[in-house]
Amino acid sequence: MPQVTKELSLGACSALRLDLEEFAREMRLAAAVKWYEQQGISQSKAAEIAGLSRAEFLGALHRYGVSPFQYTAEEVIAEVRGG
Repeated sequence: MPQVTKELSLGACSALRLDLEEFAREMRLAAAVKWYEQQGISQSKAAEIAGLSRAEFLGALHRYGVSPFQYTAEEVIAEVRGG
């Protein structure tokens, strides 16, 4: 599996009170949630990036205050009405 390496100050980890491994996991999750929120990736791809099951990713979306639905109410109504 490809790896991405980035140097970070320890201050970033200590500010969040996380060790390096926890910090890396949180970064992956935050990126996946944001990309999902921006409709750039699907739930299943976001869960894969975050290293979570889809059900766990849905829980993370709730924790971050992000809707699991990528449709607006208007889009759903328009689709139900046939266009």
